[in-house]
Amino acid sequence: MTSFPPAPKAAGRRRREDPDLRAPVTGRARYRGLDRQPIGRVLFALQKTLAELLALLVPVECVCCNAEDTVLCGSCAKRVRQLCREPFRAEQEAPALVDVDGTAKIGVVAAGPYRDELAQCLLSFKHYGQWRLAGVLATCLGKAVASATGGQQGYRLVPVPTSTSAFAKRGFSPVHLLLLWMRLRRMHPQCPALDALVKTARPIRHGLSRFSPGNLVAWLANVVLGRDAGNDQGGQKGLGRGGRASRVRGSMRVRHRWSKELKGARCILIDDVLTTGATLAEAARAVTAAGGVVCGAVVLAATRPPAYASVVTGDDPRVVDKTKSKNKRLKDE
Repeated sequence: MTSFPPAPKAAGRRRREDPDLRAPVTGRARYRGLDRQPIGRVLFALQKTLAELLALLVPVECVCCNAEDTVLCGSCAKRVRQLCREPFRAEQEAPALVDVDGTAKIGVVAAGPYRDELAQCLLSFKHYGQWRLAGVLATCLGKAVASATGGQQGYRLVPVPTSTSAFAKRGFSPVHLLLLWMRLRRMHPQCPALDALVKTARPIRHGLSRFSPGNLVAWLANVVLGRDAGNDQGGQKGLGRGGRASRVRGSMRVRHRWSKELKGARCILIDDVLTTGATLAEAARAVTAAGGVVCGAVVLAATRPPAYASVVTGDDPRVVDKTKSKNKRLKDE
């Protein structure tokens, strides 16, 4: 048996290690060598100079740890990805999605729990205009969509619309922006987004309820005591299960131009945060009334994640698994 002679070593150079024997690189490279082309080095220097100038003119800090010159540092971005590593089922923790007999109306897949770095990123993304966080959040949402669909085709991603006052205040819709980012990165080309839902005008009874004696007394008390009386009355923050359900009841409908395409289509609702499930229940009602088939929902975060949540493998988004909450005592079955 003959063997090839070893290759001669280059003088003055160290012997390089076989790249196949190295451990696979799982993360993104943090360092890069100098470009061999002069134009490449010039462009790299110009890009670095523009980045430093932008950081000087518009200083930014990490939304989680306040690190300078970055909206989200590497360690915090890694923590967000860890929180969204295993999507779970969260419909049993939403009271508005559970019937009296304990069965869920629709299945909901959450990308991660609404806490720590994920909650901070969501708050900064929605309320402080940090649109550059859309890249990290869209990746987490896309992973949850893949877990819900199981790689199957034929689904329509229907985003839950935001209110007019919230859109006017933010200037964008968080869910629609995440879906746009997913489409640009071609995460799920087999599941197109269908902007079919729209907010309807609030019924007259809800508008008149703001001038009830109880609300007027509360407003006068806030003025006299010096409390903040300018809170957003159109949002659902601070409302309970009944208040949220009453506020969103009959608040959505399907656009007329999408009625024909939506009829008979398998739809998956997309929302940002799952609290009581009242918004998803209203969206499911509007889609079902227009002839669509609601197969489930996907949210970016759940406020009350189950302690022993089942990881969705994508067999059927409509399959419901019972879970137990962290703040509930476990019972023997």
